[in-house]
Amino acid sequence: MKIFKNFLISLLGLVLVSGNTGTFKKPSIAVFSIRNNMEEMLRYHVEHKEFNELLAKRSLRIYIEQFDNNKNYLLFDEIDAYLNPSHELLTQMVEQYKQGYFTVFQELNNIIKNAIKRERAYRVLIQKELIKTGEEFTNHKAHSDYPRSKDELQARIKSHLQKIIAFERKQNPNRKFDGAYIQKVFALWEKRLSRLENAYLDVDAQGKKLTKNVLEEQMSMHVLKAMAKSLDAHTCYFSPKEAIEMRTCLEKQFEGIGVVLTESVEGVVISDLVKGGPAYRTGKIMPGDVLISIDGKSTSQLSYEQVLDSLQNGSKRKIELELKRIQDKQETSYFVALQKEKIIMEQDRLKYAFEPFGDGIIGKLTLPSFYESKDSSSCEADIRSALRELKKQGKLHGLVLDLRDNSGGFLTQAVKVAGLFISNGVIVVSKYAQEEIQYLRELDGRNYYDGPLVILTSKLSASAAEIVAQALQDYGVALVIGDERTYGKGTIQFQTVTREKAPSFFKVTVGRYYTVSGASTQIEGVKANIVVPTRYFIYDVGERFLQYPLKCDRIPSVYADPLVDINPQQINWFQKHYLPNLQKKVSIWNQMESLLTINSSQRLSRDKNFSLFLDIKKQEKEGKQNALTANRNWGIEDLQMSEALNILKDMALLESSAQNFNKR
Repeated sequence: MKIFKNFLISLLGLVLVSGNTGTFKKPSIAVFSIRNNMEEMLRYHVEHKEFNELLAKRSLRIYIEQFDNNKNYLLFDEIDAYLNPSHELLTQMVEQYKQGYFTVFQELNNIIKNAIKRERAYRVLIQKELIKTGEEFTNHKAHSDYPRSKDELQARIKSHLQKIIAFERKQNPNRKFDGAYIQKVFALWEKRLSRLENAYLDVDAQGKKLTKNVLEEQMSMHVLKAMAKSLDAHTCYFSPKEAIEMRTCLEKQFEGIGVVLTESVEGVVISDLVKGGPAYRTGKIMPGDVLISIDGKSTSQLSYEQVLDSLQNGSKRKIELELKRIQDKQETSYFVALQKEKIIMEQDRLKYAFEPFGDGIIGKLTLPSFYESKDSSSCEADIRSALRELKKQGKLHGLVLDLRDNSGGFLTQAVKVAGLFISNGVIVVSKYAQEEIQYLRELDGRNYYDGPLVILTSKLSASAAEIVAQALQDYGVALVIGDERTYGKGTIQFQTVTREKAPSFFKVTVGRYYTVSGASTQIEGVKANIVVPTRYFIYDVGERFLQYPLKCDRIPSVYADPLVDINPQQINWFQKHYLPNLQKKVSIWNQMESLLTINSSQRLSRDKNFSLFLDIKKQEKEGKQNALTANRNWGIEDLQMSEALNILKDMALLESSAQNFNKR
């Protein structure tokens, strides 16, 4: 399969920024196309090759959970037969799938429709009660099962509405929460809830009856999403809008005016500006301004989606906004004309800094994701540029590569970034179905930096970030510092999201990856050489906590590259230019690891701020919500980065001592 150029190994969230990243042809997802789309994903998938009873059972549960994950709508008796399906029902589903129809999901859809209507009726009654009393309840807990009675369901709905009031109070501490304002809060949340609910009903946001084609498309999308997710934790099917948003996240650029919107009690509000974008450069627009009209058309009668669509209209280059600002109890309105342009999301790209040390500096690289775009910009190019700039500041005694919040990105970029710190060698081994293996190598032959290197990780470091951390740990050129282990995503996805004319948008798990030692990060993650807990250490996050993760395994190490996948016509070049420059496994940092760990433990045990940090996090885990306010001595500095720098200083001093000793 020559598809690795399109591989995406990530756990990216979707960011909604007004703009347009390209024109996607809207795929056809009528009921008859569900099987075709699913068969394409099965053709690629590393493990599952046919829709069977196991996948049917999983997809029923997912179909229910993707609507009612909080268990606030459906009653246990209504869905028990689908959560615990009989062999006969599963056999029926598999046979129907082969013939291209899906009556079991249509039955579920009807149950969901009735549940929504019941929920809305209950909400009206409970909201009236809470508007009168303003009653608030803070002891909200997640439910492990669906309610057994209507009384229990109503209690959950009430608890959810109370939680909404509590949330809004926290967001607006200076606001008077009288009955009139609580009514506005509920009106806002009704809009938000309706977006989920309307996707299962026969009407749109304005109450207009949907056409048969639209209804069919809605249900088909829900079925495809459930079936795709049944394959494993990372296979997904995307709507066209989701594909556009994901593409923006991956490429770190889009076309638009550079405003980030949110929906509030006041209306659609500017929540942020993209630094350097058209809106930012005017100097007129401020976060908190309310959007009144777009090109003379009032936003008051538009849904949130319609407002976004108006701003993302690809055919219009110039947009005039009317905005309202409330300042010192004075309300003013103003107009601003903006021209769409390509915007690079600099805040989501590499950042670098340094601090003095001895006769030089220690550099800090913070990489939020592994990105690349069609205009040749990439994180690997940004890191090379940053290293050049850092070396201009003085001798580079050490380097921190901060991957704590890095959830992945492009596989090709992971290989190139890891390759900056070794000469030649295997970075990733990819294994697909039928045991097909590909080796992704660093061929440049140059080290762009070969001094003391620390990779800072957390439980959220995933996928491409884990490739880089594990590969450089394997070669011994870096020590991994942070939470005990990283996220644990060691699978590879093929995706169609970045193909503008794709007939459908999905990512599907096609293989597992392994680094040069033969280790896989799947489930296990990358284990830290020195544990310095991050703010995520108390949370149960990681591959092991997801639904249907693939298992972990190993392959033999490939420090001595076998070249088994190289074209015979190219073997001579590899033997002459590549093999003689293979990266040797470095042992110096592993030899010093015990001493470095002792030094770090002693520092942290004496650090009152770090002890306070650990105490606060433990209190949070125990549910003590006021832990932070009760400990006002809590510092704002980055404790993990501070300790990473201390470890680097130890490494630099120990390396210098070792070099001086060897010269004697």
